Amino acid sequence: MKHPQNLRLCVLILVLLSILSCSSNEASEPPVDNQDPDEVTDPLPLEPLDPGAGVFNFAYSQQGFSKSVDVYYFLPETYTASSPILFVFHGAGRNADEYRDAMVSKAQQFGFMIFAPEFSISEFPNGDAYNLGNVYVDGDNPSAQTLNPEHTWSYSIIDPLFDHIKTLTNNETDTYNAFGHSAGGQFLHRFLMFKPNSRVHKAVASASGWYTFPDETIPFPYGYDQSILIGSNLEELFTKQLVIQVGDDDDDPNSAGLRHNDYADAQGLNRKQRALNFFQFCSNLTSQAGLGFNWQLELVPNATHDFILPSEHAANLLYN
Repeated sequence: MKHPQNLRLCVLILVLLSILSCSSNEASEPPVDNQDPDEVTDPLPLEPLDPGAGVFNFAYSQQGFSKSVDVYYFLPETYTASSPILFVFHGAGRNADEYRDAMVSKAQQFGFMIFAPEFSISEFPNGDAYNLGNVYVDGDNPSAQTLNPEHTWSYSIIDPLFDHIKTLTNNETDTYNAFGHSAGGQFLHRFLMFKPNSRVHKAVASASGWYTFPDETIPFPYGYDQSILIGSNLEELFTKQLVIQVGDDDDDPNSAGLRHNDYADAQGLNRKQRALNFFQFCSNLTSQAGLGFNWQLELVPNATHDFILPSEHAANLLYN
């Protein structure tokens, strides 16, 4: 009869031999599907966009905040890695596809690419979320308590979308141009105020219903008072290449959707008056402060509030 200690030793040796045999077999087998684990978790490469008109969805997600934006685009047949990028911001009709279409002939003529993000009613349900950039819960009643985090601003979507577009088109440009009409004009001129470090190069803010004046004596959203725009760098704002545009015949005080209250009417009774007064105020302000002024004022001949003629005029200003 074997000694119990010898028996335990034999069992232990058998167990060790079994483990070593299994380890050797596993090491000799290739990984499943013969793929590196890192490659399995990598996202699939984005498919480049083809020339012509189309739409893609951009999923913006930052720190648990998510928004879905359909982006209507047009790429001319001749587009290259150096083709300029134009953002087009629609009006209150949320009709980004029609705004894109209004620019197509100009894109073919001048060789720029159009990208018109649609700020849908479902994702951006009111003027606070679109025209006023979702900076405040209630843009007409701003306060420190109702200030939204910057990554949730509608304005914060634009530069990440630009980077996404560069990937989709293999684009190598560092900046983009922008055109916004009506509610889009409101979005655009405030975008420049709230996002001074954006990569926009030149912008045309067209036919805004009303404006945010760089005046710290007037409450936001009609001026800077009671908002985080207090103390903004006005020199930086006024050296931007911004065109304030309005139709020469966009002078109907009863135009649909035109806001009327004491603050809005102090800017003028129609869009043309308000554009002229906003531009003149800013011009006078820079003159009094000894600041540079790189803005322009453009009246679009024969244009009312429709966006077709202003779109074509803006393209000529940006690329002709």
